[in-house]
Amino acid sequence: MSVPCVAVEREHGETVRERLADADLLDGDHRIAVEGGTIYIPVTDPSAVPVEFSDRLVERDAAERERPRPPADLLGYEPSLERLGDIVILDEDDDDRAREIADAVMASDLPCATVLNRASPIEGELRVRRWEVLAGNGTETVHREYGHEFALDVAEVYFSPRLATERHRVIEQVEPDESVVDMFAGVGPYAVPMAARGADVVACDLNEAAIAYLEENAERNGVADRVTAVAGDVRETADAHAGRADRLVMNLPHSADEFLDTAASLAAEECVIHYYDIQHEDDPFGPGERAIRDAAGDDYDVAVETERVVRSYAPHEYNVCLDVRLTRA
Repeated sequence: MSVPCVAVEREHGETVRERLADADLLDGDHRIAVEGGTIYIPVTDPSAVPVEFSDRLVERDAAERERPRPPADLLGYEPSLERLGDIVILDEDDDDRAREIADAVMASDLPCATVLNRASPIEGELRVRRWEVLAGNGTETVHREYGHEFALDVAEVYFSPRLATERHRVIEQVEPDESVVDMFAGVGPYAVPMAARGADVVACDLNEAAIAYLEENAERNGVADRVTAVAGDVRETADAHAGRADRLVMNLPHSADEFLDTAASLAAEECVIHYYDIQHEDDPFGPGERAIRDAAGDDYDVAVETERVVRSYAPHEYNVCLDVRLTRA
């Protein structure tokens, strides 16, 4: 049967497949095919394919795929699941329902080594939570995102796969030879891909476990020579990198404003700040912009380039990002 496919070089196949998956365009009814040096990825709606791939669209016969048996077929209802590497994450208050879903996940065709249920909210300075292991025996995994691999332990570090699209949006802005400081780097989901684009990245985090994984992930993805991992509070470790940052990532939305003076000290003559915040829907961007302007003072001209709602956080509250350019006055 002839179906629309995106045809790309094999070495770019996984990156393009993830990009199409994020856009919900993968045709799950037909198989991806490889011929010579080209991979053919079936898509559901050729008119919605991102413009960068529009010239790669072809019609091609594709074998039908046997449909896997999802957990919903065993349960009789659609459970709420989140995937992180080979871990499936639940958020269920009812213990019996949680175990029923975990049993169905393990019995289904969903690739999975472990099923976890959230046992606490995100807690403490290191932003981690407690977990109940419902199936399997561990909390460590390897997550793949836009062609990069990130080893992590969800019981030791904070990581949200839901922010993959937002991270990719920011990462794509990075130019080779930029000097970047990721002020709250975690296991490296910004730092590692930015280094892969040719930037030199200083990646800071208070969580020593996250720094250990970040160093592993830099090695895993072949960018260890362009990533400098720094353990500790960035306010106490920033002096060595003062005035060098062409780009700053400030993904600590509940308290990033407390670090803006440090951000200003890190900024080069011109610097883009990606500033994440949690604010009420009535004024989601104003508090962040005002805080940045206060920190910049008379030293920098401030231009807000992007105001973006990343996701809903709570009733009437948004997780937002401001892309702000500082230019030395």
